[in-house]
Amino acid sequence: MDKRKLRFAIFGNIFQTKKSASIQKMLACLSMREAEIYVEAQFYRFLINEQKISVPADGTFEDACFEADFVVSMGGDGTFLRAASMVRDKQIPIIGVNMGRLGFLADISAEEIEHCVDSLYTGDYSVEQRAVITVETDGEPFCEYNCALNDVAVLKRDNASMITIRTKINDDFLTTYQADGVIISTPTGSTAYSLSNGGPIIVPGTNVMLITAVAPHSLNVRPIVIPDNATVALTVESRSHNFLVAFDGRSENCKEGTTLLLRRAPYSVKVVKRAGQKYFHTLREKMMWGADVR
Repeated sequence: MDKRKLRFAIFGNIFQTKKSASIQKMLACLSMREAEIYVEAQFYRFLINEQKISVPADGTFEDACFEADFVVSMGGDGTFLRAASMVRDKQIPIIGVNMGRLGFLADISAEEIEHCVDSLYTGDYSVEQRAVITVETDGEPFCEYNCALNDVAVLKRDNASMITIRTKINDDFLTTYQADGVIISTPTGSTAYSLSNGGPIIVPGTNVMLITAVAPHSLNVRPIVIPDNATVALTVESRSHNFLVAFDGRSENCKEGTTLLLRRAPYSVKVVKRAGQKYFHTLREKMMWGADVR
């Protein structure tokens, strides 16, 4: 058995107030292994003050200021995405422990925590490389962290009017969308916001990006799949003279006339998968394919 001393950085969902048993189980498993445990400061305060849990942490950290052998996300896919936005290009593998319904990213159940921790020490796991989308404006980063693991959505603000989105792919004009917005997603994000707007499911590891309109004015508009080595340029016009850009749900305001350049980031996010874990099994379970719902 591997006796390495591993360091873990733990992120968690502070809104799941009745899920402390899973957190305690994870902390106990790591402590038994004499692992170094570092907890995101906000989550640490939540566990101590709200959940009244004794946390055997070696320290806390803020935002992206940490180093670790593994990152543990305790929550759902939303918590996983937030953890990934803090891991950024550190190349630290992320483990997604689900404390609610089955997720695509957070796909390790509470019952599997002990086995999962054991497998990290025995090497009985795999690491998937998931593509990330980055956004720039005129060659400059769009904001402090301008990347998304799932999707980048360009959306109208709080009014009833559609926005106009002129779209080019590698300087080749595609179309001008008149819609509530447009979503540029990775294969990982194809089962998220894009799917709810009629986009196809794309298997992770496929080297493509997906463009899906949000409530388009024309019924002829359909999702399109493009190579992920392409650059997508979006120029937006809006009656309110501004619009929103959402990175995995993190919204930034942007002024009308700004051209956004979207492309695959030069790094990937590493996702830990248990040995024998199959994407299509998770897909069937999540989508309830074959289930009798009568």
